Amino acid sequence: MQKTFIYILGLSLCSTALRAQETVYPAKPQQGLVFLKNATIHVGNGQVIQNGTIGFNNGKIMAVGANVAIPADDVKVFDVNGQHVYPGLIAPESNLGLTEVESVRATNDYEEVGEINPSVRSIVSYNTDSKVIATLRTNGILLAHVVPQGGLVTGSSSVVQLDAWNWEDAAYKTDNGIHFFMPRLMPRANPFGGAAAGPATDAVKEAMEKVASVKSFLRAAQAYNTAAQHAEVNLKYAAVKGLFDKSQKLFIHADLVKELIVAADFAKELDIDVVIVGGTDAWMITDVLKKYNIPVILSQPHSLPVMADDDVDQPYKTPAQLQKAGVLFCISNEGFWQQRNLPFNAGTAGAYGMTKEEALSSVTLNAAKILGIDDKTGSLEVGKDANIVVSTGDILDMKSSVITRAYIQGREVSLEDKHKQLYERYKYKYDLK
Repeated sequence: MQKTFIYILGLSLCSTALRAQETVYPAKPQQGLVFLKNATIHVGNGQVIQNGTIGFNNGKIMAVGANVAIPADDVKVFDVNGQHVYPGLIAPESNLGLTEVESVRATNDYEEVGEINPSVRSIVSYNTDSKVIATLRTNGILLAHVVPQGGLVTGSSSVVQLDAWNWEDAAYKTDNGIHFFMPRLMPRANPFGGAAAGPATDAVKEAMEKVASVKSFLRAAQAYNTAAQHAEVNLKYAAVKGLFDKSQKLFIHADLVKELIVAADFAKELDIDVVIVGGTDAWMITDVLKKYNIPVILSQPHSLPVMADDDVDQPYKTPAQLQKAGVLFCISNEGFWQQRNLPFNAGTAGAYGMTKEEALSSVTLNAAKILGIDDKTGSLEVGKDANIVVSTGDILDMKSSVITRAYIQGREVSLEDKHKQLYERYKYKYDLK
């Protein structure tokens, strides 16, 4: 009888773990004052407050400092003594929510056919029920920049908060940028070789022709959006109107020096705000980037350099070199599930020439500035949204970072995820303590 009871209990526990994520709901709007006290507060702008207190109400930070008075009545107070409080981390380039299982085509909705599709909006395809989202929250990532892919001009991106019922609830800043994936300006050897392979093609020339077609499209769109009236609406031209009144930015995905110089030419010639995404060789032309005020989203720092004669640790050193040159940059991780490692990428940068607080800014305030949301988030300052993460240790260190609490716009969000469920499931199966 006892064995039967234990067996039934075991089935019940496993069943609960399997369906747990489906019964974790988005948090309700914050009600009432909340204070976190006795914490080491990392503001996100380089400032650190020892033994500090942060208070928030109605989703907004109302007080932060070392000597914050806490009301006696109608307030929730959490003593987080010995723990660290951070701004919610921001993933500045991702297809999160646009794909779920890479090898299953039916779960992928991040690209459209055709080369120039600026009217495509990634936000309307964003899936708030993705199992991946919760795994990012567990590592302190509370906001993500969702980017469409495929072709040359792929459409508009949007920033989402990672605790929502649907894309309308998730939208934090919609259509903040248009994305141009520049073709690689590098000669390519014919993989087949021999005369049978046909006449050689000039890969760089072909790539420059595609770049010219995009520039021609933008010039035509600029002329179209300057006109007061139109006989017919051109959806593609209308979709990039924000580039010319600077309510949107042109995110140019490029890595090599040649490509970065071409990207700078877009900013100069068309008088638009440009952001480099990728930026592997950005450390070589910091003077150009600074001259034209072009920020950089450094993608995948945990990788080998593009060129064989570069230092093997060049991707680790690039953030510090941009920081020293005064170029605004942030750190990203390509893909969607890979974003969970974002804080540890920043931690690596902190070990290669940057201070720890500068490294933290590269995934908080700097990212917010580049995405145009620094008026609302990116640092723990009065008046900004209460996007807050509490960790037992250094959030940039894989070994010591354990997230204990997370708040998005003041709402305490669940830190349950599929990884934790499987961990508990197999701990139970093998009777591990």
